[in-house]
Amino acid sequence: MPTTTNTSAKVRHLPEHGPIDKDGREVLLSIRNIDITFGKGDHAVRAVQNASFDIYKGETFSLVGESGSGKTTIGRAVIRVNPCAAGEILYKGVPISGKIPRSLDREVIRNIQMVFQDPAASLNERATVDYIVSEGLYNFHLFKNEADRVEKVKNMINEVGLLPEHLTRYPHEFSGGQRQRIGLARAMVMEPELVVADEPISALDVSIRAQVLNLLKKFQEERDVTYLFIAHDLSIVRFISDRIGVIYKGRIVEIAQAEELFNFPLHPYTRSLISAIPIPDPQLEKNKVLFTYDPSIHDYSTEEPELVDIGHNHFVYGSKKELDEYRAIRERNEPMKSITIRDPNAPMPQEEPEQAVDQSAILSTPLHDTGNMWYTVLSLFLPILGIIAGLLFRRKNYIRNYKACKKGAIAGFCIFGAIILLFLIFLLLAVVL
Repeated sequence: MPTTTNTSAKVRHLPEHGPIDKDGREVLLSIRNIDITFGKGDHAVRAVQNASFDIYKGETFSLVGESGSGKTTIGRAVIRVNPCAAGEILYKGVPISGKIPRSLDREVIRNIQMVFQDPAASLNERATVDYIVSEGLYNFHLFKNEADRVEKVKNMINEVGLLPEHLTRYPHEFSGGQRQRIGLARAMVMEPELVVADEPISALDVSIRAQVLNLLKKFQEERDVTYLFIAHDLSIVRFISDRIGVIYKGRIVEIAQAEELFNFPLHPYTRSLISAIPIPDPQLEKNKVLFTYDPSIHDYSTEEPELVDIGHNHFVYGSKKELDEYRAIRERNEPMKSITIRDPNAPMPQEEPEQAVDQSAILSTPLHDTGNMWYTVLSLFLPILGIIAGLLFRRKNYIRNYKACKKGAIAGFCIFGAIILLFLIFLLLAVVL
C-alpha cells in the first residue's frame, strides 16, 4: 500500500480495486493519522487530531459526535477541500491528500461525491434543476450526445422522486426535502463509488427524513455505493450503519459495528451520546437519568493514549490501564446499560445549594486583552517603556498585550543595537584612517 508523497506523484490513475484486508474486505478509503489545522501561530485551531479509520467497499460508515467535533472537517478533507496538516488519505490505496496529478484529481472528483447538510445553500439559485444535475456530466463529458444527457438527467430525477417538469424550475421553488433530492440527484448522476453524506437529513422534517434515507439505501443496493455518513443523531445512525466511529473534539474515541457499539459503548463519551437519545414515551423521557461525560476522569499525564482494537473489531481510545478495563468489560459479554430510568415514586435527590460564583475567576482573562498592533509599534520605538508596559500587562494577566509589547521591544533593542554597532564601527574606522 502506498504511503509516501513520492508515490502519489507517480500514480496518475486510480486502480480498479482497492487493497484487500486480512478479512478479505476491499478497503475503499483509508484515513491515516490525519491532522487538520485552521489558522496559524497563536490563533491556530487543531480541528482534527491523529484521526484514523478505514471504510470498506459497499458499507455505510457513520461518523458521529456533537457539533464542532470535526465530523464535517474530515468529510471535506476526503473531497480535497480541507488540506491535511499531517497524515494522509488514501483512496483505493492511492494517496489523494496533498498535491496530486491533475488526471488523478479528476478521477477522485468523479468517484467521490458529497451531499451537503444545507440543501438551500448548496444549490445555485440562478441555475435550473436541469443544469444543476447536468453540471458534472458537462465537466466530465459523461454523455454521448444531448439526447443521452437529457435521458440520464430525467432518469435520475425520476429515481429521486421528482418529475421531469421540475427540471425547468429553480431551487427556490422547492421545499427543503425536494432540494435535498436535487442535491442527491446531482451526486448520484456521476455514478460515484463513495458518497460523503454530511448530515443530509438534519434540516428536514421527520416525515421526509425516512424518504431520503430510503433513497440512500436504494442507491446503495442498486449501485453498490459506499457511504461516509456524518450525523449527530444516533437513533438514526444505528439502523443505517454497518460501522460507527465516534469523534470527540477532533479525536476518534471509538469504532465498532453498529450493534456492537450500542450493546457495548465502552468509552464514556459514547455512553453519554447514547443516553441523550430521546425516548418516544414522554413519561420515560421525563424520568430518564442522563449519563454525563466528564473528560477529567482520564489521566493521560504518565502515558500516551492510543486507539486500539480490544477484540471483536472494537477500537477504543484510552491509556493502557483504561484499555485493560475495557477488555475486561467486553469479555464479560454482558450488554451495558447506558440509559437509566428513575423510579417516579422515589423521592427526588436533595439538591445542594448553589455556591456563589467567584467573579475574579470569570475576569481572570481581561476583556481588552487584544494584543493590539500599536503596542508592538510603540515598543519598537521605545523598547524600555515597552518592556515595562509588558511586565505590567503580564502581572494583570493581559497575555496578548504582553506578547505584543515583548515582540516590539525585542525588535527595538535589536535595531538600536545594530545602529550603535554600526556607529562604533564607523567611529573606529574614522580613528584608524
